[in-house]
Amino acid sequence: METTATCIVALKQGDVIYIGGDSAGTESHSLKSTVRKDPKVFIKEDTDENKWLFGFTTSYRMGQLIQHVLVLPSIDKKDEKNMFGYMVKKFIPALQKCLREGGFESKREDRVSGGTFIVAVKNQIFKIQSDYQVSMAEDDFYAAGCGEDLALGALYATKEDPDPEKRVRTALEAAERFSAGVRGPFILVKS
Repeated sequence: METTATCIVALKQGDVIYIGGDSAGTESHSLKSTVRKDPKVFIKEDTDENKWLFGFTTSYRMGQLIQHVLVLPSIDKKDEKNMFGYMVKKFIPALQKCLREGGFESKREDRVSGGTFIVAVKNQIFKIQSDYQVSMAEDDFYAAGCGEDLALGALYATKEDPDPEKRVRTALEAAERFSAGVRGPFILVKS
């Protein structure tokens, strides 16, 4: 079931990152929607006990592979100084291998693609696009899915609010209110 109709929100406030997501599983061709028990947001630890926060769109299969199969590459001291480079050079190849071996990666006109998700590690938020590009926003927040623009507007409008969990929930509620592809309950994780 494709989950392009979704909303994932990430927010960094101080030394804490929050990721929230909705629970809609919406088929892109029929627009049939189901509230799913398996969350689109989760925490995963690597072998060095670093906490990674994930929030995915695109497909539950992709999210399941990331959560249960992906082996997170070790982060050394040199990587910590350049986490963007680490994500490009080490994380993306591990992700590609996982998705390819899990039967999820697709190829079209000599280009491979995966899916879109938000990942946070080492107090930094990254958005991974379907072409495997790594992006970082200038702002301390990100969103993905069909409710992305609505959530970004809500996060921007609430930037003076000192309660980060409230901001994430408000962004998800705005997306649910104005997007047919976003439905609660909302799940929130933080590190």
